[in-house]
Amino acid sequence: MGVYDFSVATADGGSRSLGDYAGQALLIVNVASKCGLTPQYEGLEALYRELHGRGLEILGFPCNQFMEQEPGTDAEIQDFCKASYDVTFPIFSKIDVNGSNTAPLYGYLRTEAPGDFGPQSGFLYDFVAKTFPDRVGTDEIKWNFTKFLVGRDGEVIRRYEPPVTPEEIRPDLDALLG
Repeated sequence: MGVYDFSVATADGGSRSLGDYAGQALLIVNVASKCGLTPQYEGLEALYRELHGRGLEILGFPCNQFMEQEPGTDAEIQDFCKASYDVTFPIFSKIDVNGSNTAPLYGYLRTEAPGDFGPQSGFLYDFVAKTFPDRVGTDEIKWNFTKFLVGRDGEVIRRYEPPVTPEEIRPDLDALLG
């Protein structure tokens, strides 16, 4: 099984097979519009515009599980992304990335790349460790803008925790895309 075996809900109420992206490298990101990390949309969009022609797809999945920082409807989220950051990569329907209603895609991603903040420090790590201590040391998504890099074969390559910026991922993307 790989990422391309999943289907996801689109923001307009439809469904899309991730098999439609077979042969492309993917950067899958849980996003939010009212988060301190929301400006990462700008970096994600820059990567998409620069690398889409080389085979990169960025897939955004809104999630409201982190202090309700994505409260809008799917239509409102689409409008925000377009108006605020001129996002052209796909933003899908809002999902859960943790808990009993975890979207199957995210259950798979978490299993394939459990990730962890590790022995880091910094504002976000300290905040999550204090506010949600049960998440540290688990495969759960820790916060908005967790990113998963998926190879052209649909296999998960790496997980990047929220503080890692799109610009910091660029070298890995260049290596993957050739």
